[in-house]
Amino acid sequence: MQASHGGPKVKLKRTLTPAKLQMIALGGAIGVGLFMGSASTIQWTGPSVLLDYAIAGFVIYLVMRALGEMLYVHPVTGSFADFANYYMHPIFGYLTAWSNIFEWIITGTSEVIAMGTYCHYWWPSLPRWVPGLIAIVFLCSVNMISVKSYGNFEYWFSMIKVVTIILMIIAGLGVIIFGFGNGMHPVGVSNLWSHGFFGHGLKGFLFAFAVVIASYQGVEFIGITAGEAEDPQHSIVKAVQSTIWRIMIFYVGSIFVIVSIFPWNQLDAQQSPFVETFSKIGITIAAGVINFVVLTAALSGCNSGIYSTSRMTFNLASKHELPKSFTKINHNGVPYIAVLAVSIGIFLGLVLNIILPFFIKSSGKIFVMVYSAGILPGMVPWIVILISQMRFRKIEPQSLHNHPFKMPWSPFSNYGALAILFATLIVMMFNPDTQIPLLIGVIFLATFTFIYIIRHNKWRLINKKWFMNHFKWMHLKKSHHYSRDYLRYLS
Repeated sequence: MQASHGGPKVKLKRTLTPAKLQMIALGGAIGVGLFMGSASTIQWTGPSVLLDYAIAGFVIYLVMRALGEMLYVHPVTGSFADFANYYMHPIFGYLTAWSNIFEWIITGTSEVIAMGTYCHYWWPSLPRWVPGLIAIVFLCSVNMISVKSYGNFEYWFSMIKVVTIILMIIAGLGVIIFGFGNGMHPVGVSNLWSHGFFGHGLKGFLFAFAVVIASYQGVEFIGITAGEAEDPQHSIVKAVQSTIWRIMIFYVGSIFVIVSIFPWNQLDAQQSPFVETFSKIGITIAAGVINFVVLTAALSGCNSGIYSTSRMTFNLASKHELPKSFTKINHNGVPYIAVLAVSIGIFLGLVLNIILPFFIKSSGKIFVMVYSAGILPGMVPWIVILISQMRFRKIEPQSLHNHPFKMPWSPFSNYGALAILFATLIVMMFNPDTQIPLLIGVIFLATFTFIYIIRHNKWRLINKKWFMNHFKWMHLKKSHHYSRDYLRYLS
């Protein structure tokens, strides 16, 4: 990908192998939203949170398939921002890129906040900001070295998460079916309904859905790595296919174990339910191991945040939306200025976490508020992906000939997924815990829309001249050549 359209070419290196890409895609979607966010969602809706995860998982399946269809033809770094830029309008590409940056900085901040909670399990007197600060410095250094270094660390971080979740599900089923760790008295699954399947009725079920769907945010991460993947077409298809069903099993399976083993209304909303469940039934060794794993998962999430946000920052700078210095890369092909800037952003989020307790006493509420602030910006890439894929089909119908990875049921599946996403935002307006985070997201998007309009003098977006230019461009698309040449240029 070029760093600028008028200067010398600056390219990122394609050093991510298919195996690393698959594990990174899994790791990007399995993080603090599952390990910490599930505490709040279980409290809101009880065992019916399983339905939330299943429905949200299906929406993500559609988003991933839409992204995969386009990536197979155009595997570019920061792909969905470029897709929005071309298939919709440059203002949407701009907002998508900044939304992704905001989302991942919020995610990274959430991860370092969670680290303090996890370390409190072993060191109750340790200030909760210390683990986060150590993690930021360490991960910034890792990302400065090379994308291969990042890939190696993220591969093993993700591997630890994935293997542990599998073992936890197996161990949990052992407790449920055979009574392992419970005096050989099978726990069964009666906790699913004995305390109410819908813990707080339909309202709780809907409130929980927003945080549940946000826990899947990061699955689109594969669209950021596309420009640095070896054999991108093969790698991307394989990663998308394997990631979707594995995430569904891990999310639904692990939550099923938690709400089956222990009464949902006795879980502490301020702790990780994964650790608390095994602690309360007496399997303290398992609880300690899982706490180590969720700490590793937090490192993984923050690592992914620094990587992906730095690449999207690089993408913006290459289009002259940020200072040219953000396109500078070291001898290993790493945009080091961007990596440093993102790390500083996450550090500022850590500082905010130190300040918030003076105003909000519950650490559980602080986590939900910080985490939820990224929900609306995090949805922007998904919305853009679903809309861009429909435009992609109209503009480049020839690309669908012999295409092995088409979006199923399009465009009806696109409309259905979009309807669910917009309905989720409406529900957030009525949940006291997500009203302020939603407002932050709205202000963020409004601010950057205003900045774009002022910066590019785009008032013609709403006047006759812009519509005339738009229809002229629509006529040019019929040749199909402009589209392909443009996206090849970006790659």
